[in-house]
Amino acid sequence: MAITVYDTTLREGIQSSGLWLTVEDKLKIVRLLDRLGVHYIEAGNPAANQKDAMFFQRARGLKLHHAKLAAFGSTCRKGVPPYEDENIKALLAADTPVVCVFGKCWDYHVERILGADLLENLGLIADTVGYLKGMGKEVVFDGEHFFDGYKHNPEYAMACIHAAAGSGADAVYLCDTNGGCFPHEIQEMVEAALVCRSPIGIHTHNDTGMADANTISAIRAGAMGFQATIGGSGERCGNANLFTMIADLTLKLGYDTIPKERIGDLYRANAVFFETANLKELPTVPYVGKHAFYHKAGMHVDAILKAPEAMEHINPELVGAHRETAISDIAGSKAMWERMRRAVPGIQREDPAVAQVLERIKEMELDGYQFEGADASLELLIRRNLGLFCPHFDLIAFKVLVEEPNLHKGVCLATMEIGVKGEVEITAAQGNGPVNALDNAARKALERFYPRLREMYLTDFKVRVLDSQNATASEVRVVIETRDGTSAWSTVGVSADVINASWIALMDSIEYKLLKDEREG
Repeated sequence: MAITVYDTTLREGIQSSGLWLTVEDKLKIVRLLDRLGVHYIEAGNPAANQKDAMFFQRARGLKLHHAKLAAFGSTCRKGVPPYEDENIKALLAADTPVVCVFGKCWDYHVERILGADLLENLGLIADTVGYLKGMGKEVVFDGEHFFDGYKHNPEYAMACIHAAAGSGADAVYLCDTNGGCFPHEIQEMVEAALVCRSPIGIHTHNDTGMADANTISAIRAGAMGFQATIGGSGERCGNANLFTMIADLTLKLGYDTIPKERIGDLYRANAVFFETANLKELPTVPYVGKHAFYHKAGMHVDAILKAPEAMEHINPELVGAHRETAISDIAGSKAMWERMRRAVPGIQREDPAVAQVLERIKEMELDGYQFEGADASLELLIRRNLGLFCPHFDLIAFKVLVEEPNLHKGVCLATMEIGVKGEVEITAAQGNGPVNALDNAARKALERFYPRLREMYLTDFKVRVLDSQNATASEVRVVIETRDGTSAWSTVGVSADVINASWIALMDSIEYKLLKDEREG
């Protein structure tokens, strides 16, 4: 059975706190979704803000191969016919092949929020859908608060979607707008709505943690499509997760969603979205999170090495992901060997270095290091202990000057003496804080020798106090995440001096970038 995949990341998703996209970002994500093969991309409300109106102007030049672009807005206002309503004019001006209009399906909302009588609201729905159909548009109707409305007044909720269907709506999506329903409720009400003349779809919110489950329940009850967002982004607690739904429906339940050859692109697409949005990825998201196939306990790793299916519900490669085994104080020699094989493919499990490196890691973890979230530092540690690492530079000394009272709004000065390829570089640089100053000074010294360091940039910086009883004398752990346009990596440093801990993590980050560039040629 074919299921319609309707993405609403660029409209509903950007209502998430902290998610903001430029027009260029939105155009990039449209191309990304089109390559994946989603059927509809709801890209914004042209009447709501100037940026969305500008996006739709730019989007006219897009050549999409799979997806149809949709503009979103409300039904016409009460007392205003559709052809005079500014919102409807904006929808038409967006010049998309599809328009999605929402209308209220809960009698309480109609009377209390909209301030209309119940028959009047039915007229707004019918008139708007009929007018847009008459203008040659494919029309999707979002039944706002359908499920809450059905619970309170099922006859009226049904009358609302019948009004849309009777006026020619190409599809009707039932919305759990408050996100309060559970799967058994969704199933019952979707089954009741299937008498509607238009195909029925589902739009869920995650306020009870049920958005994904409710979407599956609706599809199994007979819904022909679903609306969802990348990462489950959206208002309040978010919406159904687009990539989870695609993988669940395709790989687990046998439905046809996006082209099967594109399922393997899901992991990469998720990473591209979060990089474009300049947000940190959610590591535990099913299928496409960095830790979706991450194994830590020794007994789990042992099982994975013997038979991956013993501890994984699918082969990670099906969605373009890969398996990870954690190295920590609860990991065994098998996990250590598996991780070392990735850094040094020819190493044998019986090699004494496996146990030696594992013992060294356990010693360092007693000192406060943690390598679960710092895989780049772990690889460098492995190479150093095997004698397979040659430093690209040597720190001779650095000094950081923080001026107080600060008259320059956070500007600090770092001086650095570094040995590179037999030369000694002495540099100084300012920065917005001591770590940024150190970073700038190091780059200033090294970029002459390694120009590709200009590609890397810091995306996250975390400081953790390891022993709060020692107050300001406590050791701290610093974890840095870095990107270079093709991948991301994390490094760790520990010291009683937060600047020194930061430098250890920063030095590893630079060394890993240089090692990575050598491998890639």
